[in-house]
Amino acid sequence: MGGNEGNARITAATAAVLLVLLAGEGATIPIVRQAMTWHVFLGLLLVPPVLVKLGSVAWRFMRYYRGHADYVAQGPPHPFLRFLVGPVVVVTTVVLFGTGILIAFEHPHSGLLIGLHKASFIIWFFAMSLHVLAHLQTVWRYAQRGVRIALPGRTLRQVLLLASLVAGVGFAVAALPQAHAWTHWAATHHHEDH
Repeated sequence: MGGNEGNARITAATAAVLLVLLAGEGATIPIVRQAMTWHVFLGLLLVPPVLVKLGSVAWRFMRYYRGHADYVAQGPPHPFLRFLVGPVVVVTTVVLFGTGILIAFEHPHSGLLIGLHKASFIIWFFAMSLHVLAHLQTVWRYAQRGVRIALPGRTLRQVLLLASLVAGVGFAVAALPQAHAWTHWAATHHHEDH
């Protein structure tokens, strides 16, 4: 799929899409009770693209440590990103989205899961902010290259990203009844608080 350059392009393209979707998801957080359906919908829509991003990063990690020349030539990320930020981002992403999926399909009042979801979000947010700031220029550079210079596997990479978005929409639409149950719970819970 284009070797290291192709992997970098699918990683960057997915990152760009995730930035937009995560911004939308983030916008629901301050008004989560009123926007619960959107919060659940966008959260579940994000799952397949997140898996593509984790997969492309895992692929690069594996190819680099197995000594494939084009991956080794690019070199590793900065040690701070490689040994601290990266692992924290991966672990908190898995916990954040894993608990989010479980919460979406659980009956409302999943107190422990909600607490874990909120705690993982706080850690994830700070680690992800560092990650985004460190890689923003790289994402922009690969986005420009992808437009200007064709590379073998381009269509396959585009199909993979598009398929992840379609799968995400399908997953989110299938879960709308659960999202509505949480919206109803949030409205009822809100009224009980006053």
